[in-house]
Amino acid sequence: MGNSLYWIRANKVSDDFPDTSEALTEPDGLLAAGGDLTLERLISAYRNGIFPWFSEGQPILWWAPNPRSVLFPNVLKISRSLRRTLRRDAFNVTVDQAFDQVIQGCAAPRRDQSSTWITTPMVTAYENLYRHGYAHSVECWSKDELVGGLYGVTIGQVFFGESMFSKRTDASKIALVELAAQLLDWDYKLIDCQIHNDHLASLGATRIPRGDFNALLYSFCACSPTSGAWSTAPST
Repeated sequence: MGNSLYWIRANKVSDDFPDTSEALTEPDGLLAAGGDLTLERLISAYRNGIFPWFSEGQPILWWAPNPRSVLFPNVLKISRSLRRTLRRDAFNVTVDQAFDQVIQGCAAPRRDQSSTWITTPMVTAYENLYRHGYAHSVECWSKDELVGGLYGVTIGQVFFGESMFSKRTDASKIALVELAAQLLDWDYKLIDCQIHNDHLASLGATRIPRGDFNALLYSFCACSPTSGAWSTAPST
């Protein structure tokens, strides 16, 4: 592909993504542009290690970073301070009880940002994934107030993390701890964290080559989690 960018036509699901090895190195992992955010397109993207990420006014941009940030549920790191928060039992955690509220919380601009990449078309697309059983949320409550949470996409035994937010200290981290515990119970093997950062590293995320990540997807997306996963999630 060189320095050119692959363009995908909208409403043409047969117009496949290029191989992720064709992703640009600068910016790191940019693979393609255009297309649409239909359920079929998004599921095809995730199965192949690709995700959408773009800002208002940009075309849909598709990414496949190298290396890839991942978290294995059985190696989640819990700091001493986070353990103290967990012992205080200050929050109630639920699953799939407020998906729309969680994605809106993630879409809200952060203190150091004036805009969000979770645009209205993205919200609509992931709400559609939720209605079809592919997207899920974890909510962290203080009494009746939603104070943190996360959402992502599931295929097979993989949870593709998309975003998290927190209005109280450690709220999103507690949501992730509870998610990891549930995923272990349901026989999930991998959490995709997409792009690495210090926050994820502190929780145990590691970077692996894109080829290794795609090999894991090939294996894990073809396997099923425990029967009843998500529909049997308890509140804590």
